[in-house]
Amino acid sequence: MKRPTPINEEVLFDGRSLISETDTKGIITYVNRKFTEMTGYTAIEAVGQSHNLLRHPDMPKAGFAQMWKIIESGKIWEGYVKNLRKDGKFYWVVVHIVPKLDERREIIGYIASRKMPDRTRLKVIEEQYKEMRVQED
Repeated sequence: MKRPTPINEEVLFDGRSLISETDTKGIITYVNRKFTEMTGYTAIEAVGQSHNLLRHPDMPKAGFAQMWKIIESGKIWEGYVKNLRKDGKFYWVVVHIVPKLDERREIIGYIASRKMPDRTRLKVIEEQYKEMRVQED
């Protein structure tokens, strides 16, 4: 699926329950209605796609590398994420990712929920992410 061209227009997340689930490779297996409303992607468009579909180019790669290291070890990860919508607009969320376990306690996927970011803290996070991206280039 072709990624949209980012435009500098924010859509504020209202904090209502936005949920997605992925397999162990980050392929979307489930999205709820709030996910489709916020991202602009239908469930049919989203399921089967990599969750990278939502990755905004302003997000540092190192942040996601750290996230994968933590969740693959079976731990919970939480962090600020700038996501790219289908229409090119963006939204900020605090993502909370928990491993989804089978009956043998082996990781079979991940469940991600989102909450509203603290706008004051977000200013600090944005600066940190800018610095991280500069180091990546």
